[in-house]
Parts: sequence; structure tokens; C-alpha cells
Amino acid sequence: MKLFKCQHCGQLLYFENDHCEKCSHRLGFIPEIMNLSALEQEGDPQRGIWRALAVDKKLYRFCANAEFAVCNWVVESDSPDAYCAACRHNRTVPDASIAENLAAWRKIELAKHMLFYTLMKLNLPLDEKDEDGRPRLRFDFLASAAQPDGSRVMTGHDNGLITLALDEADDAEREKRRTTMHEPYRTLVGHFRHEVGHYYWDVLVRDGGLLETCRNIFGDETVDYGAALQTYYANGAPPNWQQSFITAYATSHPWEDFAETWAHYLHIVDTLEMARAFGMYVHPRLAERGELDAQVYFDPYRVREPSSLIETWLPLSNALNSLNRTMGLQDIYPFILSPPVVGKLSAIHDFIHGNKLSGKASVDAKRTGAKSAA
Repeated sequence: MKLFKCQHCGQLLYFENDHCEKCSHRLGFIPEIMNLSALEQEGDPQRGIWRALAVDKKLYRFCANAEFAVCNWVVESDSPDAYCAACRHNRTVPDASIAENLAAWRKIELAKHMLFYTLMKLNLPLDEKDEDGRPRLRFDFLASAAQPDGSRVMTGHDNGLITLALDEADDAEREKRRTTMHEPYRTLVGHFRHEVGHYYWDVLVRDGGLLETCRNIFGDETVDYGAALQTYYANGAPPNWQQSFITAYATSHPWEDFAETWAHYLHIVDTLEMARAFGMYVHPRLAERGELDAQVYFDPYRVREPSSLIETWLPLSNALNSLNRTMGLQDIYPFILSPPVVGKLSAIHDFIHGNKLSGKASVDAKRTGAKSAA
């Protein structure tokens, strides 16, 4: 994620802004150029056509979901699509006539649009269709109260369909679940990054002919998934799990190890991009020269070797954790990056960028490894 600038007045803008606070121009995100643009009405306001100041000679209209203030993305004015590149993947959305549902949906869509920003920046496939011509990647946002049998909606992934419970948008309920499940971190964007990891295991690993390569790194996914989860919830993670896994849940099954590691890779690249946008430079005065220095001078979405990501992330996450503690908040990144975990993150990098995995990930894992501030 990065910062943006109003093309009319130069005001600093954020991804979720829909109006410039300084000049009041309407704002719209244009996914084709990955930029937030100031807009000016074109012709009759009833037509809903806008001219983008960031693009010459093109006209746009807002995604249909802008009506509910859940989306600030635009589509070209002559596009047959009513929905933007992110919203057209929705299969089920909440009943917007219920105020609580609408408030939850707005939080969920912001997190989902952040996800799509990252996936687009990484040039990951999004437009694959199923046999019926529908988007292969789809989303259901469901309220537990709407279930016919009264059961609780479970967040998860099933063959490209990602389900997210509206309850997760309730900060108090999500914190309760985080504590009950002994999780150090639980957020809406974290859910999306994890669940989409399962989808890309299908697309990049299973369908991409990389099963054997992935098994050598994350383990044999043919182990019974249901039984593995039952064992995990009954017994918890094995002793010393932090030596090889990014989270306790990653120990439950190779699919979950992949999805958890995938999510953390997205955490890292997206946060590093924002750090770069702010020109952040970490240089602890009491540390040995160069020991915990970090400066994001590169585009984290374009690096060829993953080592620069990890080497920059470790000092930065230490600084972020320390700043959070001064405010009495929990660590923003309470995770240990052991050498095997670094190797797995390197593998995710290579899966995404199409590099050949010829033992480089395991070599990098032996060479690199560190711990976040704890």
C-alpha cells in the first residue's frame, strides 16, 4: 500500500479516501493505472460520468457498489461491467437495508480492496473463469443470523469460494475469538490474505505443476485434512513449533502452512511499500552500526531476490513493535522468522514471481533467519 496525491490541489491522499479533504474533489481508484485520481463531472450529472485528472481522454463511472459507500473504484464509462475489478468477484453480499450489515460490509470491502490492490501489484491471475463462465475467485459475506439452521458462519475457502462471516467485522467479537483461539493476530485483511493463499495454492501449485516442489517445502498435502485439523484443535501445536512454522495454526496441515506463510508474505510486501512511501529509515542510536538499520529504498513488489525483503522487514517490524508498546498496544508483528520460515517465505516469493525453485529457498533459509521484537 502507498500514499497518493490529489491531481487538483496536491493534497496527500490515502487508499480509502473518496473525497479530497482540501479541495473536495471526488476521488476514484483506477485499477488499470493503480492510482487514486481526482475526478470532475462530465456533462449531465445524472449520467454519472467522470473525467479523471490522472488520465488523459478517458471517462469513467463508479462501481455500482459506490451506491452503498463500500467502494471507491471506477470502471471505464463504456465498460459492460457494472462492478469494478474487485467487486465483480462478490457472489453474496449482506442485506444493505440492515444498518449493522452495511457497517460490517464497509469494513470488509475496505480489507478486500486492499487485498486486490496487492494481488494486482503482484500481477497474480484474477480473471480465471469456471466452467460456467463465472469468476473462479468468488466471495460470500454472510451473517450468522441469516443461516436457515441458525449455525454460525465459518470463514474459509472452498475451491475458489472464500466465505467471510460478518461477525469478523465486529472488533469486539473478533478480539474475543482471537483471545479464545490463542492467536497473536486476527484482522479482516489477515483473513483475506490467508484464505486467498488457499486459492493460489490451487492456481499456482496444483494447476501449475508444482506439487512435488511444494511438498518438499511445506509437506505432503494428501494427509487427511479433516483429521489433521481435529488433531490440532484437540492437542494444539507440537513443542518447539516456532522453529519451523510462522504460526501455531500453520502446524495443522501443509495447506494451512502454505496459506499462513502466503499471508505473511503479503503482510510484509504491503507494509514495506507503505514504509517506502513515508520514507521510513530505521537506525537505532544505541545499536551497533548497521545492526538494525533499515531503509526501504526498493519497490518490494519488484525485487528479484526475497532476501532484501526479510533483511529490511526485521528491523522495521522491531521498530513498529516498540512504537506500539509505548502506546500500550500489542505488538504489530508478534512473530518469529526462523531460518526454515524464511525459506518458506522465499518459496512463496518464487511461486509468485515464477522463479525456479532449485534448492535456493532452503539455502536462503540456512543463511538467513531472525526474530521479531518479542
